[in-house]
Amino acid sequence: MPAYPTLKIWAWALYDWANSAFPTVVSTFVIAAYFTQGIAATPAEGQAMWGWMQTAAGLAIALLSPVLGAVADAGGRRRAMLLLCTLLTALCTGLLWFAEPDPAFAVQALVCVGLATVGFELGTVFYNAMLPGVAPPARLGRISGLAWGLGYAGGLACLVLCLLLLVRPDPALFGLDRDAAEHLRATALLVAAWMLLFGWPVLALLPDPPPPRPGWAEAARRGLDEIAGVLRGLPRNPAVGRFLLARLFYTDGLNTLFAFGAVYAAGVFGMGFEEILLFGIALNITAGLGAAGFGLIEDRLGSRRTILAALAALLILGLGLVLTTDKTLFWGLALLLGLFLGPAQSASRSYMAQLAPPGEVAAHFGLFALSGRITGFLGPAALAAVTTATQSQRAGMATVLVFLALGAIILLTVREPRRA
Repeated sequence: MPAYPTLKIWAWALYDWANSAFPTVVSTFVIAAYFTQGIAATPAEGQAMWGWMQTAAGLAIALLSPVLGAVADAGGRRRAMLLLCTLLTALCTGLLWFAEPDPAFAVQALVCVGLATVGFELGTVFYNAMLPGVAPPARLGRISGLAWGLGYAGGLACLVLCLLLLVRPDPALFGLDRDAAEHLRATALLVAAWMLLFGWPVLALLPDPPPPRPGWAEAARRGLDEIAGVLRGLPRNPAVGRFLLARLFYTDGLNTLFAFGAVYAAGVFGMGFEEILLFGIALNITAGLGAAGFGLIEDRLGSRRTILAALAALLILGLGLVLTTDKTLFWGLALLLGLFLGPAQSASRSYMAQLAPPGEVAAHFGLFALSGRITGFLGPAALAAVTTATQSQRAGMATVLVFLALGAIILLTVREPRRA
């Protein structure tokens, strides 16, 4: 039985701490709200433009993730590819500093966020594929939940620093010009530095397999053969196919919720940037507690049951969030909803690790990413289309519930895998 050193487990989990700053600060709570309120002409137009950008990024991720995952399997270069994706995400995030509060900078900002999103999502393919190498099978759920909880803690810590050092001080620290939104744009620089500062342990302590390794061209050829074989084998493994189909829908809903949560709060309830940050901090606390808490019981409850329980709670609480007009009730429901965000994602990762054959882990996690992105344009596109047609952010956000419900219904048809 292979050994699973504790240091490597923590090094792997720390990458969640490092990269979670991007979705927390950029995709959800600060830059997304800054774009719709400070750069776009109107909040509704900004939400629609953000939706089409997420649509384009989702298409790129859907096309690239399974192929690159298979190439990483064949060439044994997951660490190198993770490094490239991390650098791409950090660079494009840092370039958001130049996105001034003027509609003329809208396209520039969207391109930077779109490329950073592609780098972030592709990086998770190679990162997630390392999980079976650091966690024993009986503890996949616990270690995945630990890392996801650590990720929420990292996003929370970065968000707190953004609030205390950049957003709240007036006059702004470091000579930042608040009229030019430099105190908000500087949060992107902090995220880029955060990823580089905390992302290196997994690259240093989880090396790729030793040589000989094939060249990139041979790895690409083998990878394409592997992904073709995996796809041909899906009919013989219906549990994997149905799980990926279910995740296709409920991840569309979750990704749309993350991408537009702060945009919705700002537009519907009139939250300013400081309140949005406080909202994000509180939500990350409950989300981290939920991910870590469910991680402790997931290995006993089962990954599939954990996902279904989380989706049921998200549907009930999400309906309340769409219907309520009271800001206090919105806060309460959102914080409860946070408890179930992490378990839905963490349990999905450990469930995929249980289903994937040992020699095809990255390829299966490529399909895992594909299932979360191949229709990833549908969630933002549906939200953008409904928002544009109705000029109602509330109606647009209601489309999230449809995707969560479809995913839950399909997942009910999948059986829990037998334990080794």
